[in-house]
Amino acid sequence: MRFLHTSDWHLGRSFHRVDLLGAQAAFVDHVVATVRDRGVDAVLVAGDVYDRAVPPLAAVDLFDRALHRLADLGVPTVMISGNHDSARRLGVGAGLIQRAGIHLRTDPAGCGTPVMIGDVACYGLPYLEPALVRDELGAPKGGHEAVLAAAMDRVRADLAERPHGTRSIVLAHAFVAGGEPSDSERDITVGGVAAVPAGVFDGVDYVALGHLHGSQVITERVRYSGSPLAYSFSEADHRKSMWLVDLAADGTVEAERIDCPVPRPLARIRGRLDALLDDPALARHEQAWVEATLTDAARPADAMARISARFPGTLSLAFDPEGADGEPHTSYAQRLSGRSDQQIAEDFVAHVRGGSGPDDHERTVLRGAFDAVRVDDGVREVAR
Repeated sequence: MRFLHTSDWHLGRSFHRVDLLGAQAAFVDHVVATVRDRGVDAVLVAGDVYDRAVPPLAAVDLFDRALHRLADLGVPTVMISGNHDSARRLGVGAGLIQRAGIHLRTDPAGCGTPVMIGDVACYGLPYLEPALVRDELGAPKGGHEAVLAAAMDRVRADLAERPHGTRSIVLAHAFVAGGEPSDSERDITVGGVAAVPAGVFDGVDYVALGHLHGSQVITERVRYSGSPLAYSFSEADHRKSMWLVDLAADGTVEAERIDCPVPRPLARIRGRLDALLDDPALARHEQAWVEATLTDAARPADAMARISARFPGTLSLAFDPEGADGEPHTSYAQRLSGRSDQQIAEDFVAHVRGGSGPDDHERTVLRGAFDAVRVDDGVREVAR
């Protein structure tokens, strides 16, 4: 069986106020062409189809057209909801849509019920918010690892009842230990822990992951496809791609990276303004989307106008003066990169206290507040 693993489309998302809908439409064209030209037997989309719970109408229209085109190919498609999606909205009409071969898996209760594609059992595990699904899944405690383990127990129990030789695929939207995050993913930390061990998925032939935006191999059987487009400058060095995976009859996995269309390259440049304007080595970035960090001791006049004259695609301009207090050569965005909401809040407490960070009790209070916000958001979404 040959399948195409992709995720994190984030339809409706912009890039520093630049509309990406045209680039996202080009990606859908690319998916359809790949399925048609490479003999794909199934398409897997591992969550974050949309960028937010209530997406703009243009994004909904693009998604609708994508579903029709995939259905017209006669190739089954399995999609799960991610932490950016509204599971209830994405799953509306799932029972009818599956008649066209589009399988939307957004209900945690269905974790142990696979989509059968020939003799391959394909299990869709939507994003599992621990506080909302713990009781339903019978997890002994909260946290991402516990609820994913409970979901995988259902998968393995169902698989044990299948005929010998049944191959298995799991779609999941999670932060698996060993993965490298970027600035683009929304923090899903619960109780101070976000990552789950790859071993939680033991017992299946392939795990198609979503959430992290960089294409990554956790193990040969556990992979992130990454997002098809860059959604922050932290992804400037990413190679945006999908996995074309061949799953042999004996469960052997062979995977090939299929590059995605790049609407415009990204560049991060740093230095004094005059040097950036004069450096011939930077000519290759003149048609890129640019994040420029100026290190002049004093803020130059008309900096954005001057940098844009050479680099018209400049979307972000930061100042990090040489010799200033703080970490050298590090912009504010870079200092926040890879830090959870909890860590940022603790840093803020230390900042306003002149360097004295929160004690253990205060850390617990902060952690509880962030967890409560996520639960409240989830409850409001379910209520809709």
